[in-house]
Amino acid sequence: MATARPPAVAGMFYPADLAELKAMVDGMLAEAATDEAAPKAMIVPHAGYVYSGPVAATAYARLLNRSHPIRRVVLFGPAHRVPFRGLAVPSVDYFQTPLGLIPLDRTAIEALEQLPFVVESDAAHAQEHSLEVHLPFLQETLGEGFELVPVVVGDARPEEVAEALELLWDGPETLIVISSDLTHYLDYETARRIDRVTSEAIEHLQPERIGFEQACGRIPVQGLLLEARRHGLHGRTVDLRNSGDTAGPRDQVVGYGAYVFA
Repeated sequence: MATARPPAVAGMFYPADLAELKAMVDGMLAEAATDEAAPKAMIVPHAGYVYSGPVAATAYARLLNRSHPIRRVVLFGPAHRVPFRGLAVPSVDYFQTPLGLIPLDRTAIEALEQLPFVVESDAAHAQEHSLEVHLPFLQETLGEGFELVPVVVGDARPEEVAEALELLWDGPETLIVISSDLTHYLDYETARRIDRVTSEAIEHLQPERIGFEQACGRIPVQGLLLEARRHGLHGRTVDLRNSGDTAGPRDQVVGYGAYVFA
């Protein structure tokens, strides 16, 4: 019998009502409309939609301009809830949001499980928001024609993330999405300064320049940058804001960046 991970943060990070959620995501995508082509990979933030949704939308809007079908999305994000060593994949067949079910690519997940640092852990996924908040954006931009490979990154090395990404890299039918916010709880101007430095490191594919305090998804981001170098991709910042720009005070902000790689 097929099994599914139900949404854990619907009604908190984003609307639980189907119509409200669809309208909100579609509205942010329309606001971020662009004629730029879909990328091979991107880094996008994972806070509540009122905070980081408009920034994430600037990357996701590009998926509406894809010139080829995207059949698989490889989604990596940092662990916030459950500590563990390595990378965690789920055992279920679907991830669910208020917009419906997303099938998982079980063949790809089983291939990942052959790596010594990949573990199966539904507990690591059950309450994790860093992956879940991206799913409605993927559903609204890609429709029902894709399968998902969701990976939560725990205590791991960038090289391990890179090895897992390389295993699933494939061609234009596979999209790589890395989930990460930037600085946390600094004042507005300090956050802007540090986030600009991080963005420069991302654009120049320099993972060694991204420190622990600069991005909560530092390890998956660094892993992607290693792979981007390997595959000759170029990185670009498409949006860089923080919660002081979107929906919060400016004494303690969280930074959000959207980056595309092609």
